[in-house]
Amino acid sequence: MLLTIDVGNSNMVFGLFEGNQLVGSFRLMSDSGRTSDELGFSVCDYFNRFNLKVQDVDDVIISSVAPRMMNILNAAMVKYLNKKPLVIYEDIHPVIPCEVSGQLGADRAVSCIAAMEKYDMPLIILDFGTATTIDALSKEGNYLGGCILAGLRTSNDALFKQAAMLPQIELVAPDTVLGLDTITQIQIGSILGYIGGMKYLVERTKEEMGCGDEVKVIGEGGLVHLVAGNSNFIDIVDDNLILDGLRILYERFKKGEQR
Repeated sequence: MLLTIDVGNSNMVFGLFEGNQLVGSFRLMSDSGRTSDELGFSVCDYFNRFNLKVQDVDDVIISSVAPRMMNILNAAMVKYLNKKPLVIYEDIHPVIPCEVSGQLGADRAVSCIAAMEKYDMPLIILDFGTATTIDALSKEGNYLGGCILAGLRTSNDALFKQAAMLPQIELVAPDTVLGLDTITQIQIGSILGYIGGMKYLVERTKEEMGCGDEVKVIGEGGLVHLVAGNSNFIDIVDDNLILDGLRILYERFKKGEQR
């Protein structure tokens, strides 16, 4: 089995592959305050609960945007799985043709690799995490650019912390844009306003790509279902895009095609 790990700023997503098949996944908080033993115990608990054996893990591959987690995670994998992980941008370098110099975040690069493998281009990839990112790929597979904005939960948490009289809200989209109470009004502004802004960015991205309706919009990330369920600009929701990308990069690496 291959263990793939997507380390984000808020959560770590673990995926187990038998060949091309994702046979299980689980999510843990990206908590740099925990020890490598605590993290190792949590991973082993998952394996035990689903009658899996850590001894069956052949390799581990990690994509991370949270450097503070890496020493803990590496130590846990070595001690509890007896595997030294392969790490994106350390052991494996995703190659995406681009007209300008610079390096995409590991998660975005892996997502682009997976999207190019799984879907017909041109593509727009939306990742709804702690930060929200947009990436555009041309019909030829060239990286055209993208943008980064604060994630929905991140923006809402900032509002709660900075405005003493405003309460925290549940991330639920109202049916109206005319709320009659404070909580509903915050939900309208935070959620529907955010979705409206994303729709505008997607429309502008399509215009600048010059591909029109030919472009497929792929959505991923922890809040993708909230956005997709209250809009019509996401064509495909892919919950496993980064995990699939890690698997694809690992397979290329083992074949000597990716270094």
